[in-house]
Amino acid sequence: MEHIDLCKIRRGDYVGKKVAVCGWVRTSRDSKNVAFVELNDGSELNHIQVVFEKADFDAHTLDGVLNLGAAISVVGKVENGLKAESVEIRAEKVELLGASDPSYPLQKKRHTMEYLRTIPHLRVRTNTFNAVFRVRSELSYAIHKFFHDNGYYYVHSPIITGSDCEGAGEVFKVTTVGFDKTVKSEDEYNAKDFFGRPAGLTVSGQLEGEVMATALGKIYTFGPTFRAENSNTPRHAAEFWQIEPEVAFADINDIIGIATDMIKSIIGHVMDNCRPELEFFDARFENGLIAKLQNVVDSEFARVDYTDAIEILKKSGKTFVYPVEWGLDLQTEHERYLTDEYFKKPVFVVNYPRKIKSFYMKKNPDGKTVAATDLLVPGVGEIIGCSERENDYDKLLAEIKARGMKLSDYENYLDLRKYGSVPHSGFGLGLERIMMYITGMSNIRDTIEFPRTKDELR
Repeated sequence: MEHIDLCKIRRGDYVGKKVAVCGWVRTSRDSKNVAFVELNDGSELNHIQVVFEKADFDAHTLDGVLNLGAAISVVGKVENGLKAESVEIRAEKVELLGASDPSYPLQKKRHTMEYLRTIPHLRVRTNTFNAVFRVRSELSYAIHKFFHDNGYYYVHSPIITGSDCEGAGEVFKVTTVGFDKTVKSEDEYNAKDFFGRPAGLTVSGQLEGEVMATALGKIYTFGPTFRAENSNTPRHAAEFWQIEPEVAFADINDIIGIATDMIKSIIGHVMDNCRPELEFFDARFENGLIAKLQNVVDSEFARVDYTDAIEILKKSGKTFVYPVEWGLDLQTEHERYLTDEYFKKPVFVVNYPRKIKSFYMKKNPDGKTVAATDLLVPGVGEIIGCSERENDYDKLLAEIKARGMKLSDYENYLDLRKYGSVPHSGFGLGLERIMMYITGMSNIRDTIEFPRTKDELR
């Protein structure tokens, strides 16, 4: 008999019908005459109760079936449950598909998030992470849908690159050459390596995305990126997924509009398709989460010049750990004040100082700032970094030289400015950052299946 997903039984007209289901035992209760199992197969957040009348089974049939974590298959009749609109299955047959040792770590008590990070192979079986990764799946689909519906092409940028897009040097090296005490210089070491030159894991697909946008017009990448950044904070990971659209013939104002539309669209999609999960997060992790998300969908995003943001922070009366001065980057505490207390909604901070932003950003006429913006959201801080790209060959060349960057790494990128260059803009959205915002998870490690952070590789 073919088994049915539990979500279909709950939503369909199965009462009075015999069904076959499979799943894992989440909780169980045992008494002299009857036993109960809460079964979950991953198809939805809610469990379905299975009732075992012990008189219907041989003495040892239920051995191991009630153990937490056990995988079982059940054939039985669907009946109305005691709670309104609930159903349960009265078991007629049961098979133990995968036994679970009594030492199963996920017992009935509520475990800390820190403990669950030590068992990433099992934590997805908790209600919390079952909900997190279901939302992550639906959010990823919503992102692809937004760009597909708006005429973008999905392109795949390389994971192994020969340049550091951000120019910050936080790159994981890729090499096939082990320790060799006979190598006398870096050049000799690189000559022995697979590519004959230094290579690393990508920190961004933007540079390649710009290449594709100069022919296809509107593109986006969606893939893993890597930062060898020694930042052991709740907002940083060494491996994360990033969405990076690039749009030809678009200036900074255009890309701000696109970013706004995308954020509203994907949050609205998750609200429409993951209501039980959001209600779960609202009740257990961030009270008012659903109202916050609805406010994002319904409200206009604020916009403030970086210079004005600095003045707002200085006049706030707050004592910040990090200094507030023009020319310094905004820290999380500054971003949180602007979003959580001052604007009380998402805000674009625009026109950052040139020296604290990347080399490829277009200089503003004042010579001190660039056409760049970060989207800050309450509770998280920055989730999107946007900019108009510098499309003037001479200005870009001068910036690369001024920053002491290796010119040979950016020859093809510079070439784009020689052959039909156009104004173009793009942004990067960290999937895990927007996941934190949508779910109320306070640590980025709890939004990705197998988090990679400093000194942590499981």
